[in-house]
Amino acid sequence: MNGTFPGVNPEWSRRVRVPSTSAADAPGTEHDWHLLDNGPGLEARGIEPRGTLLCVHGNPTWSFLWRSLLQHVEANDLPWRVVAVDQLDMGFSARTGVFRRLADRVNDLGDLTKALSLHGPVTTVGHDWGGIISLGWALEHRDLLSSVVLANTAVHPAGHGLPAALRLATHPAVHGWGTTTSSAFLRTTLALAQPALSPEVHDAFMAPYRGPRRRAGVGNFVADIPFGPTHPSRPALDSISEGIKSLDVPALLLWGPKDPVFSDRYLRDLLDRLPQASVHRFEGASHLLPEDRDVAAPVFDWLTTPPAQAPETAESTETVNDPAAAGYRPMLAEVDARRNDHSAAVVDINPPSTLSWSQLGNRVDALARGLAGIGVRPGDRVSLLVPPGIELTTLIYACLRLGAVIVVADAGLGTAGLGRAIRGAGPGYLVGIDRALAGARIFGWPGVRIAAGPLPAAKRKLLGVAHTIPELLEAGTLLPDGRLGGGAAADTPPVFAPADPDADAAVLFTSGSTGPAKGVVYTHRRLAAMRDTLRDTYGLKAGSGLVAGFAPFALLGPALGATSVTPDMDVTSPRTLGAAALADAAAAIDADTVFASPAALANVLETAGSLDAAQRRSLGKIKLLLSAGAPIPEPLLARVQGIVPAARIHTPYGMTEALPVTDIDLDGIRAAGAGNGVCVGTPVAGAHVAIAALAPDGSVSDRPETRPGITGEILVRAPHVKERYDRLWITQRASSSIPGWHRTGDVGHLDDSGRLWVEGRLGHILRTPSGIATPVSAEHAAESVAGTGRAAIVGVGPAGTQVGVAVLETVPPVRRAAPAGPELATAVRSAVAGAGLDLAAVLVVPALPTDIRHNSKIDRTALAAWAAQTLAGGRTRTP
Repeated sequence: MNGTFPGVNPEWSRRVRVPSTSAADAPGTEHDWHLLDNGPGLEARGIEPRGTLLCVHGNPTWSFLWRSLLQHVEANDLPWRVVAVDQLDMGFSARTGVFRRLADRVNDLGDLTKALSLHGPVTTVGHDWGGIISLGWALEHRDLLSSVVLANTAVHPAGHGLPAALRLATHPAVHGWGTTTSSAFLRTTLALAQPALSPEVHDAFMAPYRGPRRRAGVGNFVADIPFGPTHPSRPALDSISEGIKSLDVPALLLWGPKDPVFSDRYLRDLLDRLPQASVHRFEGASHLLPEDRDVAAPVFDWLTTPPAQAPETAESTETVNDPAAAGYRPMLAEVDARRNDHSAAVVDINPPSTLSWSQLGNRVDALARGLAGIGVRPGDRVSLLVPPGIELTTLIYACLRLGAVIVVADAGLGTAGLGRAIRGAGPGYLVGIDRALAGARIFGWPGVRIAAGPLPAAKRKLLGVAHTIPELLEAGTLLPDGRLGGGAAADTPPVFAPADPDADAAVLFTSGSTGPAKGVVYTHRRLAAMRDTLRDTYGLKAGSGLVAGFAPFALLGPALGATSVTPDMDVTSPRTLGAAALADAAAAIDADTVFASPAALANVLETAGSLDAAQRRSLGKIKLLLSAGAPIPEPLLARVQGIVPAARIHTPYGMTEALPVTDIDLDGIRAAGAGNGVCVGTPVAGAHVAIAALAPDGSVSDRPETRPGITGEILVRAPHVKERYDRLWITQRASSSIPGWHRTGDVGHLDDSGRLWVEGRLGHILRTPSGIATPVSAEHAAESVAGTGRAAIVGVGPAGTQVGVAVLETVPPVRRAAPAGPELATAVRSAVAGAGLDLAAVLVVPALPTDIRHNSKIDRTALAAWAAQTLAGGRTRTP
């Protein structure tokens, strides 16, 4: 290696003379290898490595790609050896003048490790084409191998064509010029970095490849991509890709989903071959993942995780011995118990339709048989892009019957957010309405496409639809003689084995209000525990009539034995629920229970003047109203009480990861009075809440506390807490870092009565020169000023020196964002100072940005960025 490079300790650079046993070389050939290796430094300090990371780059990078692993070991004084190689004809290793194929490169790596006298335990680390080369070495050195780490690579075409970028690079008219004569292939690859590489790092990657002679290996590497069945390297590729199915060592897959070369389809293929793998997808990262994100810290965290915990695991195994776990009752138990019940189970409003319990059970079984007939098996993921109602209910319970895993993401996430969610979950099947199928076709969402309804042949072909739900129902319907209908070949319908209670049942996506929506995995046991918690907390009994104005509860109605109806509304936009629609839905089933979000209830109040006498009578029969999704002010709840005068009004606190956690009713809110935050009540049946204290610098303790008055991160333990985050190993590890507890990311405290008060999110606390401040009480103070609507208090500036900025809606609303007028600003500053926070600025906006699912959670992260830009002199426009 000539010269110095950013982040590389020159002491790591070494050269090794290695005898070659490759068939590509003449007998007796030796090659000069370059590598980055901290081994000699460890030996000089008398440190025995805990293990060795053997890091293999792809094309057209070099060992420089893995410098962060070496830096992490050195900075944290870890006992790990890191050997990052420059493959022959690449980086600063020898130019052999010989075309080296995949099998040669695997053999070359073995020659090097033999020359180094490398001993176990060894973790192979591979990126790009270095992935399959490292796996080839792993298969041939199982006695040394302890684990495998891969980043954005592929081990097989997996039924897919060559990615467009590589297809162009291999074209005869482009290949020589693009990869060797010019530096186009290198520059194109380096341009994939997200964010862009610094000039110094870009130059470092280019350094070994100055001039066509230095780039011959780059061109040969591209030419050796075994994309066709007759390619000379295809046998080696097939052998390795099949062989790794027998690797039983821990594996970690780190992925940049924006990679235009190795997309998520290759990740799904790797998971099929290495089902034991832990996975983390870094949203926004691309092909050069080790440059885009910090992979060193998670790699070493993973390596030091006890083997039994290496896969993505739940927060706690405590629920195994919990009474609720011992009394597990499947989600389908109520549907099965009511086979002969001809009363309504699910009602659709628009168009009007009703399904009895008996019909629901038969329909669920028929669809399950139909899905099984097209190959859906236990554990297969099925994305459901269908609005709440009879169709979605049938699909959910048919998948649960089969043991398939439902994937549910709100269309309200928007096309981009929905696409990220679906690609992240990687379903094998996708069921959707026409609009969803069009999105799947245009954006290439994964999964065999199934239309929710019948389609004309031309449209079916255009959308790439393989099956329709009516066809599957017909194929799975039992004929009078016991055979399957629809011309199905099988004479005997499949018998559905009970699902394993601890098998995955659902991947439910968060609202996206705190970053990209995250997939939350529930097992059958944990879904059933959620049902039981709602039943036990609110006394929900079979035979209840439930209006689900909040989409997540469409999943639970039949499991509770409740007759369910979704109002005539756009469920992706809660604000579209009007008072008349709510009343009509209640009348349709003689409902006694309503689930709705705060945004939906706000619009119900705005439109309540349109209610006629009959509609008011229907709402007067409501005995229980739950407002879930975000805190709701007492004055608004009091107004809601006027519409449902006989109802107990409750506002459970929870999240996609644990719903519900605590509960409080209107009387309880009034009794709690004002305080630092929003009082969300006491833990629900089976749940426990604790606090991990915040230090003055904003760091969080790792000790659960239940003493009153301590502000910190809210911790939850319950049988219905999620199993794990899906394909987010780092996020999951962080959320379960306090054994037995789920870290919510919310900040709050417990009072003397054991009630929980929520003060905001960890990411929203202000780190001021005088210490930390939580925003909620200051926001309440701002909202108390005449002429203000909703308020958000955000921190602007570096942590430790932040100043508070109030961003307000006004009554009436302003037309554009601007600094508040002097009178309003003075009043707001004074009110907020009374809550213990000085404001640097007061800004007004037409409307605060909110999350997509609930239309009620304020996006304070976006506001903080906007406020900072505005105060720095940027354009003052609506955030």
